[in-house]
Amino acid sequence: MEILETLRDEIVGFFSINGLVEIIRSGDYHSLRTWSGIQTVLSPLIPFIVIIEILLAFAHKNFNRAEYKIPFFIYIFNRIIGKFISFGVIAFCIGLLSPYALLPVSLTWYWFIYGYIVWEFAHFIYHFLAHKVRLFWCLHSSHHAPEQMNLSVTYAHFFLEGPYADFIRTSICILAGVPPVMLFAIMFIDGTWGGFIHVGENFMKNARFGFLGKFILTPSHHRVHHARNPLYMDTNFCNLLNIWDRVFKTYQPEQNDITIQYGITRSINAGNFFDVYFGEFYYLAKDVARAPGIKNKFLYLIMPPGWSHTGNHMLAKDIRRQYMNTHAGKSLMDSPPGGDQRKSA
Repeated sequence: MEILETLRDEIVGFFSINGLVEIIRSGDYHSLRTWSGIQTVLSPLIPFIVIIEILLAFAHKNFNRAEYKIPFFIYIFNRIIGKFISFGVIAFCIGLLSPYALLPVSLTWYWFIYGYIVWEFAHFIYHFLAHKVRLFWCLHSSHHAPEQMNLSVTYAHFFLEGPYADFIRTSICILAGVPPVMLFAIMFIDGTWGGFIHVGENFMKNARFGFLGKFILTPSHHRVHHARNPLYMDTNFCNLLNIWDRVFKTYQPEQNDITIQYGITRSINAGNFFDVYFGEFYYLAKDVARAPGIKNKFLYLIMPPGWSHTGNHMLAKDIRRQYMNTHAGKSLMDSPPGGDQRKSA
């Protein structure tokens, strides 16, 4: 019975329906007028869309169990060993840095806009470093390893990436004066959207969102981010507002004539949990062990993925620059007109 109860609790926890069930049982819907009540209702949204996405894949007769297997294993693994670490990091940063806030931010709509822009900047910093510092890439790479895009990819993260991300994002926001209550509201909104932008083509084929795509980061933009195509590498680091990608020149719309190739550039067994979850750490350890001298060993930790002490390397920025120079006659920064004509990857 205990095993069945544990299984039930895990299923209910995955769908985040405890609070919603309690509201329905009590018959008291006044809480839906509060922010907490809204969170309670919206939290199950992404998990239920995952199920719908799977059902649509069955209906289209293109369901591939392997696409969901590794993200599911990673979700279970992270639930066991990393459940409370991120909460502890967030609480630590708030307690340590709140006295040093630079601005007295109040809970008003205009300060909320300020807080969200600051949060997006903090998210950009974390995400950019996750691609540009090899040790951080080891934490982030399991999220990019899947070779198809669907909502299960949302759950494919190394268990220490959350604490690393939350340390950077929370620290920047608290120092910028964003109060904890506002920060938690922003985290919820951003987390929900950050899950949704992984939606697959079985659920949403054309995910550009028309004119809104000029201002927000859409699933189409995030599909580009997960691509290993030369043009698409290391672009679209934002989560909801694409303002910082435009500021730092990392903004890249999806091109109709470029088929997205998902995954990472090294040879990987995307169906092997250990390769997906620990593979980058293994290859980093090999490079550090072979590197001559302490300086080179340290540089392997902080330089971008692909860097070599011999100088015989092509980093992602070099590959992208070479591609853009080769295709200089064509505009690659604005999406061409027309619908989504991209072939299936």
